[in-house]
Amino acid sequence: MKNFYRKTLIAAFLIGSAATAFSQQMPPIPTDPDVRTGKLENGLTYYIRHNELPEKQADFYIAQKVGSILEEDNQRGLAHFLEHMCFNGTKNFPGNSLREYLESIGVKFGVNLNAYTSIDETVYNINDVPVIREGIIDSCLLILHDWADDLTLDPKEIDKERGVIHEEWRTRTGAMMRMYETAFPTIFAGSKYAYRLPIGTMEVVDNFPYQALRDYYEKWYRPDQQGIIVVGDVNVDQIEQKIKNLFGPIQMPANPAERVHYPVPDNKETIVSINKDKEQEINQVMVFHKHEPFPAEMKNTVGYLAYSFMDYAISHMLNARLQELLLTATPPFINAGAQDMDFILAKTKRAFTGVAICKEDGIESGLKALMREIERAHRFGFTASEYARAKADYLSNLENVYNERDKMKNNQFVAQYVSNFIDGEPIPSVEYKYTMMNQLVPNIPLESVNQLYQQQVSDTNRVVCLFCPDKEGMKYPTEESIRKVLAEVNAEKLEPYVDKTSDEPLMKEKPTGGKVTNTEKGPFESTILTLSNGVRVVLKPTNFKADEIRMQSFSAGGNSLFDDEDALQYAVLDEVVSLGGLGNFSAIDLQKILAGKVASASASVRTLTEAVNGSCAPKDLETMLQLTYLSFTAPRTDQAAFESFKNRLKAQLANQEANPNTALSDTITKVLYGDNPRAARIKADKVDQIDYGKVMEMYRDRFKDASDFTFIFVGNIDPATATPLIETYLGGLPSTGRKENFRDPKLDIRKGEWKNIFHKDLQTQKATVIIVESGTCEYTLKNKLMMSMLSQLLTMKYTETVREEAGASYGVSVQGNLSKYPKEEATLQIFFDTDPTKRADMSLLIDKGIEEFIAGGPKAEDLAKVKEYMLKTYEANQKENGYWMSLLYGSLWEGMDGRTGYTDLVNGITNADLQQFAKTLMAQKNRIEVSMTSGDTN
Repeated sequence: MKNFYRKTLIAAFLIGSAATAFSQQMPPIPTDPDVRTGKLENGLTYYIRHNELPEKQADFYIAQKVGSILEEDNQRGLAHFLEHMCFNGTKNFPGNSLREYLESIGVKFGVNLNAYTSIDETVYNINDVPVIREGIIDSCLLILHDWADDLTLDPKEIDKERGVIHEEWRTRTGAMMRMYETAFPTIFAGSKYAYRLPIGTMEVVDNFPYQALRDYYEKWYRPDQQGIIVVGDVNVDQIEQKIKNLFGPIQMPANPAERVHYPVPDNKETIVSINKDKEQEINQVMVFHKHEPFPAEMKNTVGYLAYSFMDYAISHMLNARLQELLLTATPPFINAGAQDMDFILAKTKRAFTGVAICKEDGIESGLKALMREIERAHRFGFTASEYARAKADYLSNLENVYNERDKMKNNQFVAQYVSNFIDGEPIPSVEYKYTMMNQLVPNIPLESVNQLYQQQVSDTNRVVCLFCPDKEGMKYPTEESIRKVLAEVNAEKLEPYVDKTSDEPLMKEKPTGGKVTNTEKGPFESTILTLSNGVRVVLKPTNFKADEIRMQSFSAGGNSLFDDEDALQYAVLDEVVSLGGLGNFSAIDLQKILAGKVASASASVRTLTEAVNGSCAPKDLETMLQLTYLSFTAPRTDQAAFESFKNRLKAQLANQEANPNTALSDTITKVLYGDNPRAARIKADKVDQIDYGKVMEMYRDRFKDASDFTFIFVGNIDPATATPLIETYLGGLPSTGRKENFRDPKLDIRKGEWKNIFHKDLQTQKATVIIVESGTCEYTLKNKLMMSMLSQLLTMKYTETVREEAGASYGVSVQGNLSKYPKEEATLQIFFDTDPTKRADMSLLIDKGIEEFIAGGPKAEDLAKVKEYMLKTYEANQKENGYWMSLLYGSLWEGMDGRTGYTDLVNGITNADLQQFAKTLMAQKNRIEVSMTSGDTN
């Protein structure tokens, strides 16, 4: 057995061709026997699995090994355009009938029905399909078939979609996208990746001939590049036969084009790319150490599992070191991290990647600090204690997955099978991986991990990218100065990292605790315990997840009880309090002592409530309760960590105004809330006014009395074993019997009709429109349901009018909300980006949509679709811990029964009900429109 592990490790840390020689010696990873895989004679691959989470639902996918890398220069954008066209007409589903049909069975466009295009793949999904009739299954398979081989590509639909994609480009093109376009020709010099972002060029999108898209489709959408994936509550034998019958007749093209995987050239000298944009807020430096990926032919061997673990351990340990630097009084960067990953766009090259967000005057020093830690680990390796924590966390996560093996959802399996088809990732059973890794991980010596890191990081094949604000008066590094920094770090005398650890337990002594003084039935088959200190505890045991307990709490008050003049202090309270750690442990030491445990708890002071929320595995319930107890009784101060926070925050906010969305946010806040200090954003010149002592005083005030707290536990919690722990830690919380409630913070939305359209010069021409309708509304379940329906129905309407017919926006977001506290109120927010020349007309079209809704109500078929989706989601939610937590919180905090009569209420809401609901809201004439445009403001 030891010889087996030795061979496994040799293969794991030999990256590239040297490892191939070992491929025949490595035992293969067996495919999970519960997934049916196969390949048709025409080359099409399929994956089928029966799974009943959620019940009576299934996911249908088609993955294509086709992406923007396969485009020629005059085709840039066609792979992505083709993805859009799959929703605009097929042989068996002409026009919009594909979407119409799926939405009629509760499959919502954009939520359950979607796709994405990447560099090397295009993946289409139909999720959460209610497979309650065989005809639904047949229709979904037929849609996959049509996507694979029977698109209509109607010229009229193509021309309509040009506008939609142009608007997608407009929405997505921010500072980083523009800088990528300038950086990639340098980073990927000599490679096709230099000019292959999936969105393409608008010159191609606006002007390509119809035949060009059809030619691309016929060339690349073919069986040998396609994988069908069906996972859910289905009969595997039946699905397999249907796939064979439906997809088997699809013919491969004669003389198919070779599917090339394009290489990325190596470089001896470091490549440096310095990029600037007027709308960039932060200074980001990225360092890539390129290397060959793990050999594809060995991915299905045990050696790859060992390699993947060691890769995890390296990033785990190095990131922990970088986080320690962040909490020093004068941190060298605002944030930093490192991980081995694909080299940005390319899967044919990997890169150990370090990223640092730097201060405006500290780009070179931030780079040096990042490289110093990368080099320190390279010279001296990692320590045994660091490695022990990495192994503990890995095995703990592995155990969590193993414990949940019978509770896995369809989408978890689908993600594995897509990765297997596209990237050759292995798909063993959870049981196999758990058993194998528990044998393998303890036998992987630290020396092997350090040796792998030596393979990943070197002085050659290196790329450095800078992404900076284009700001007058700012001094930028040069290529020469960047190379000098790298050389200085290489020449610097470094000391090995010293890992400071402690054997001290999280709590040396247990608190005195209290007792349960009353037990009663709670809402939704829960149990309410009242403790001797006044704390209420609500228990809702479930079996939906084997390894999860959720905790949520509340106490009325929040920062509403603080004065407006202290708004700056409580705006940062949650983050500042967390800096110091708990009890005798700093924030860094706390992470170390919690290694291997699945437990977390965090305190927060919100507008109307204070809370400690958390989650844990059942075995770590006591740890979560200890963290909760310490959050009340022993918040820790750390002056150095606070100074670090201030330094990083000032640097982070220094260039905030460069982002045009800051101007938009400031304007909408001013229009909605006036000069209310509670709504003001934090600016760099205010950071030094944060008073650490004042913040901690406020925090202690909110948590010095637990007598009015309610704690809710949902999940795999055993009341018999949990109750003594709850009595000890929650029963031991301080109690003074204070009686209080929240105050109205007067964050009232301005009444009346207001419009603010302002001009702002933008690097990409765009107009952004936000419309807010508000008013009083009784807080009832029926009204909540009608607000949800109104939002969904308007979204459907605007998808049809603004996106599809006018081609004027990538999408219109409509979000409605009802709130009970501090007063009952409804808000409806509508948001979209568009061409500045179309802004005024689209705003009118938005208003017209609301007017038509009030006058005639929704289409009957659209209302039926929304109801179908809501009822399907409701049914699936019955086995979700989060759903029951939300129900209990709503019942106990807001007095809302969100479940009783739900189905009847949904089915009973009529067209007339929705018309009246919308009319009542709009009749209050509280309409605010804020538009930011790079065009005129007329």
